[in-house]
Amino acid sequence: MTPNLVTPTDTLLSATNAMPLYLQIALRVAQMVANGALKGGQRLPSVRDSAAQDGVSVSTVVQAFGYLEEHGLVQPRPKAGYFVAAASNARATELMRKIRQQPAAIKMRGDTEATLATAKTLASFAGYSPKDADFFDTDHIRVALSRATRLKRNTLIEYTSSAGTSALRDAVALRALHLGCALRGEDIVITAGCIQAVAFCLQAVTQPGDLVAVESPTFFGFLDLLAAMNLKTIAIPTDPRTGVSLPALQLALQTQPIRAILLVPTLSNPQGAVMPLTQKRALAQLVTQHQVPLIEDVVFNDLLASDARRKAVKAFDTQGWVMTCGSFSKTVSPGIRLGWVEAGRWSQVVATLKRVQGASTNAVLEHALADLLTQGNYEAHLRRLCTQMKQRLGQARRLIQAHFPKGTRVYDPPAGYTLWVELPKPSNTMVLFSRCKSLGILVGPGQLFCASQQYQNFLRLSFAGAWGAVEQDALAEVGRLACALGTDPPAPSESEPSQIGRTGDMYFDKVSAHDLW
Repeated sequence: MTPNLVTPTDTLLSATNAMPLYLQIALRVAQMVANGALKGGQRLPSVRDSAAQDGVSVSTVVQAFGYLEEHGLVQPRPKAGYFVAAASNARATELMRKIRQQPAAIKMRGDTEATLATAKTLASFAGYSPKDADFFDTDHIRVALSRATRLKRNTLIEYTSSAGTSALRDAVALRALHLGCALRGEDIVITAGCIQAVAFCLQAVTQPGDLVAVESPTFFGFLDLLAAMNLKTIAIPTDPRTGVSLPALQLALQTQPIRAILLVPTLSNPQGAVMPLTQKRALAQLVTQHQVPLIEDVVFNDLLASDARRKAVKAFDTQGWVMTCGSFSKTVSPGIRLGWVEAGRWSQVVATLKRVQGASTNAVLEHALADLLTQGNYEAHLRRLCTQMKQRLGQARRLIQAHFPKGTRVYDPPAGYTLWVELPKPSNTMVLFSRCKSLGILVGPGQLFCASQQYQNFLRLSFAGAWGAVEQDALAEVGRLACALGTDPPAPSESEPSQIGRTGDMYFDKVSAHDLW
C-alpha cells in the first residue's frame, strides 16, 4: 500500500506562489523522507494517482519525480513506478535546503514550468533504435565478445580483409536463407552499420545531381544521406499497409531519369508497411525491366519471425539489379555497429569503395557477431522479441485510443518498434514536438519523414526504449497535449517555416537528429 502524499494541513501552495508546482511536489516528498514518513525502498504513489491527488497534470508530477531522481532521492523501476532510494534522509534534508533557496521560476503555459534548455528527457518515443535491455541477451553478447577477444586477439594487431572476415560474411549468407536469398559469402561486404551500406550502394550507382526514388514517407536518415550526397529525390506514394505504389513507381520510371530506387519493403520506417510477396516479386521484375538498381533495406525483416512476408525482394532477383543492405542492430545488439551489403552487379564496386575509403570494421566484433548469429537459439530469440513487441504496441494503441484527440488514426503494423499516428487536421506535430520536449518527452514529428509539408499532422512514436509506468503516463500526456493543439494557439516561438530545413544535425533549429535515432 502506497502513502497519500497530500494531507489536510500540507496541500500545494496557491497558484500565486512563485515556487513552480513541480518543486512544491518535490519539496513535500523530500520533507516526508526527511521526517521518516517515507522510508527507503517504499513505493511512491503512481504518477497518475499523484496528479489526481494534487489536482495537477501528469507532466508536472513526471517532472517532479524526475527532479527527485536526478538528486538521488527516488529511483524508477521498470513497470513498477518510483521508489524512495536507500539511505536518502541526508539527501532529502540537503534537497529541501536547495529547493527553498531557488529563485522563482518563470511560468510557461498552465502548470508547465520546464524550459527547453533545462528539461531532462523523462520519456522518449522518438528514437527507433532499441534501448530496452530486456530485448537482448546481454550474457550471450558478453560471452561472445570475450570468446572472440580471447581466440582472435591477433586481429587487434594486424590488418584483415577490407570486405570483412569470412566468418561473418558466411554467417550473414546463412542468415539470408531466412530472407529467401541464396547469397555467397564472398559477395558480401561488411560495413559499419546499414546506413554505410546504403551510402556505398548510392556511391556505386549514382553521381551528384542524379534522381533517386524513395517512399513517401521515408526514413529521415535516408533524406539526410541523399542531401549530403547532393542527390535529388522523387517521392513515390506509399500505402501504410502494403508499401510503395508499384503503378506510381512504374510511371515515375517511365517519365523521370531515375538512377536508383531506395526502399524498405518490409516494415518500412516510419509506417511499418509490409509489401505482399506478390508485389515484392513484381518489384524485382520492374527494376529488371527498367534496368534501374533497387537498394533494399532489410534491417527490419527479422522482426517478422515465423512470417512468410520476411522474404526480401532480393529473393526474386535473377539478374543482380537488387542491392540488399542490412544489419543486426535491431535484433542482436545495437552496440555492435556492423552492417552488410550484397550489391548484386555492383558487389566488386562496393568492395572497392570500402577499401579505398579505409572504412575498415573491427574483426573482433565481426567474429563475436558471427558467433551470435550461428547460435541455435537465435530464431527462438526473434520469436520472443516479436511477441513482446506485439504486446507492447497493443498496450500503446489502447493508451492512444483513450487519451489522444477524437479522430486520431493509428496504423497497425504486424511487427516492429514503432506506430505511425495520424492526428486530426489541422494538428501541427512540430508544435506538439516543442511542447512535449519542454516537459522532457520526445516524439517524432511526421514532417521530418518527407521533403514537404505533407505529414504535418502525423507522428512516429517509438516504443523501443523503456516501457513502464513513467512511459505510459508520458504517452497519456502526449495525448493531452495533442488534444490542446486545437484549442490552444501556438506561441510565437512555435510558428513554423514554410519549408523543411535540414542543416547539420538540426531540423528547424528545434529537432535534433540524435533525438530520433
